[in-house]
Amino acid sequence: MLGRLLLLLGLPLLASPALALTIYKYTDANGVVTYSDQAAPGAQVFVFRDRMVEKTDTQVRLETRKHAAGETLLVRNDLYAPVDIELKLDNVENAVGAPAKPIRWVLPPRSQIRLATLAPRDASKPLKYTPRLRHALGDPRLLPKPYKYPLPWRGGPFRLTQGANGQYSHFTPKGRYAMDIAMPEGTPIIAARGGMVVKVENAQSGRGNNPAGNFVRIMHDDGTMGVYLHLMKGSVAVREGQRVEIGMRIARSGNTGNSTGPHLHFVVQRNIGLAIESIPFDFSQPVDSLPNFAVGGE
Repeated sequence: MLGRLLLLLGLPLLASPALALTIYKYTDANGVVTYSDQAAPGAQVFVFRDRMVEKTDTQVRLETRKHAAGETLLVRNDLYAPVDIELKLDNVENAVGAPAKPIRWVLPPRSQIRLATLAPRDASKPLKYTPRLRHALGDPRLLPKPYKYPLPWRGGPFRLTQGANGQYSHFTPKGRYAMDIAMPEGTPIIAARGGMVVKVENAQSGRGNNPAGNFVRIMHDDGTMGVYLHLMKGSVAVREGQRVEIGMRIARSGNTGNSTGPHLHFVVQRNIGLAIESIPFDFSQPVDSLPNFAVGGE
């Protein structure tokens, strides 16, 4: 019943994506923090922020190389994943070779490409233009393959506290089909599918500046990505550019970022075209049963 106190992440499964749920945060005289959907004197609204911070602007960037004939525009991808890019030039003046329409390309991992070379129409005047680069992880041309995900942890059984279309935080494109599973901090988190580690964060304490907390993003061979959020600080055991196999320990669960309590937020996403969105997925067994990996910590 809504109105119960939220212990750990204690949110029930909520089906309607249309209405967001307001959560209130209480801190008692002993410093114990509790969450509820019912307001009371002294309560503060707990604000959910659906903006996972992945700093890719320095790893996918536009480079301008000046030369005697003009300027060449290149896009460099330093990530261990393909990137969907779009380059658009606005406010173009005195330029020959400027594309009239945005240039779209899927740039392979760890590569670069020349997208345009501009020359001044009048050599006595400067080139003028405003470049705008958009990008998103993944290749939107790839289609997801059927796959049932093993439970991505060791131990349990644990409890699903918010599922697809949950009113508290699973109502936006990036997280609509995510699963939240309440579990003690330090629970071993396992790769539910093999792939390439493309982004990690491992140094955040508490809420920090990233709503996702510490996380691991793994790109699978069909272009989908499994993302494991709210991990324990310092527990991430894999690195960007590392190939992982199913069942490999990648981290330990935590309570970092925009989290109401210790839990794992697991979501599968794909690039639908310059935008990453969550997609439906199935676990291979009920969440509240023991996972089919070895039970116990390490």
